[in-house]
Amino acid sequence: MNAAAQPADGVRMPARHAERREQTDVKIMRATLEILIAQGIGAVTIEAVARKSGVAKTTIYRRFANSDDLIRHLAHTIALPIDLDGIEPGRAGLQAALRRIVDCFDEKVGLTAVGIVLSSSNERLREVADNVIRPVSARFAEFLARGATDGVFRGGLDAPFLFRTVLGSMLACKALGAPGNGSHNAWASHMTELLWPSVSA
Repeated sequence: MNAAAQPADGVRMPARHAERREQTDVKIMRATLEILIAQGIGAVTIEAVARKSGVAKTTIYRRFANSDDLIRHLAHTIALPIDLDGIEPGRAGLQAALRRIVDCFDEKVGLTAVGIVLSSSNERLREVADNVIRPVSARFAEFLARGATDGVFRGGLDAPFLFRTVLGSMLACKALGAPGNGSHNAWASHMTELLWPSVSA
């Protein structure tokens, strides 16, 4: 690389590299999950994942020893980076939290994939679903608890039930074919209107 191509502060390139790596990992995991859902565990091969994801086989082999390693990684490390700590509890905050949750599910895993995994009886797929959904449910429960402490939300809310309601609504909205981020805004707004009488203090 010549001097002109070097980043001036020497910082941007590692950040860009880390971002590209993360995007590549998301493509690999999403392709693995889609193959697993559509064709079963036996269809998950490095070659199939490379074709589906558009990521070179050599890149995938640098990250994973074989298809078992790929599935193990999917089952144990796929996670949604949901952070609701910066959102203030309240009506607007509830809408913002719901929007953040739906965006993250759709961007990182795909709502259609989540729905199919949840409806599957396959034990590996259920493990994947639990590992993805449990931490998000916990973050949502923490958000509701903060709101109860602040006197904005009712105390004693059944957070797991509310989260399952939210998740079911997200999946139904996706199944009914409302595409794009505009639908995420509309869904979050409508869901807030529905939940607010039940959760407000």
